[in-house]
Amino acid sequence: MTPHPGAPPRPDPDLILTALSEISAARQRVAPVLRPTPVDHSDSLSRVAGRPVLLKAEYLQRTGSFKIRGAYNRICQLPPGVEVVAASAGNHAQGVALAAALTGRHSTIFMPATAALPKTEATRAYGATVRLEGEVVDDCILAAQAFAAERGAVFVPPFDDPDIIAGQATLGLEVAEEAPDAEVVVVPVGGGGLLAGTAAALHHVAAHVRVVGVEAAGAASLSAALAAGRPVLLDSVATMADGIAVRMVSELTLAHAQAYVDEVVTVDEEEISRAMLLLVERAKGVVEPSGAAALAAILAGRVPGHGPALAVLSGGNVDPLLLTKLINHGLTAAGRYLVLRIVVGDRPGALAGLTAQLAAMRLNVLDVEHHRSGRALALTEVEVAVTVETRDHEHHREILRELADAGYQAEPLS
Repeated sequence: MTPHPGAPPRPDPDLILTALSEISAARQRVAPVLRPTPVDHSDSLSRVAGRPVLLKAEYLQRTGSFKIRGAYNRICQLPPGVEVVAASAGNHAQGVALAAALTGRHSTIFMPATAALPKTEATRAYGATVRLEGEVVDDCILAAQAFAAERGAVFVPPFDDPDIIAGQATLGLEVAEEAPDAEVVVVPVGGGGLLAGTAAALHHVAAHVRVVGVEAAGAASLSAALAAGRPVLLDSVATMADGIAVRMVSELTLAHAQAYVDEVVTVDEEEISRAMLLLVERAKGVVEPSGAAALAAILAGRVPGHGPALAVLSGGNVDPLLLTKLINHGLTAAGRYLVLRIVVGDRPGALAGLTAQLAAMRLNVLDVEHHRSGRALALTEVEVAVTVETRDHEHHREILRELADAGYQAEPLS
């Protein structure tokens, strides 16, 4: 495969890249505990994307994400009775907790004080002791490493470990078997463990398949590392996709990306929101923001080519309250709402006439606010702020034209 443009032509030779024998061994270890996750062809999303779209539904995996693959492959090889420790805001925490329980071990998971309640409760439900310390995952990692050293326990990293990467690589073997016609496989990227493993597996068993990594634009640590030729610590990350909000990839995951990944692209918050909304509407899939990043890149036209594109939907652990906000955000980003400022005469029947006009345009009104003072209003005018349901942004333009033709002064509000 072609290395990422601008990256060093070869990965660090001192790093051992994941071999097929390691991936095959990992597959044998994790097979008894995994839940089969299907690859589905989505006709509706294919029409939106303008190319065949395949979905690897890893959000249906045990613990709600791919993380059990790497966690179990690492933990099941430890000596009996060894305690494990991890740090995570959610998905890795649950993967480690379940893997520890399945192998008869105690686990202690450090999570940020701001971690979502459903994620902390799910981690406890898998049998882990949860310690809420620090405001961000970086604080938790330091605390977890110190705790593990003090207790003689084993710290299980989220991505910087050959066994973790080999476990995640089992997904790549499944993809090669389940979607032999895929032209490109698109994988979300945080620390890079899933991308590293998937790309390594496909390199060994389906080298003709292109691999594209997708980062949130506000957390593009792998892109920065590829450009610099070494891991780069970002000053900060800013994205709702907390599952891929990682400030720095490791030398190990960077080496895999340099060796096996064709391209890394980014998506913004609007594109992630739109992908989440379309997954709910068209695929009946509840996927967290990080899990929707790969599809977001395909829908935004960031993935070159016209052949079948497979999106790895990596996780579905989203707080219901956040999901509600994200769906509303996605609806707005997709042009499904329109807020209008409309000036009408301050006389009896004027508001009724406006609502009648909106009804004639077959618009469903969600909210109406009536103001007697506002920007540049004459004494004989009032302002109406009205929110209506719409199809898309083109529909917005049609509504504005039709209202203007009907004699209304209307302007969209952000």
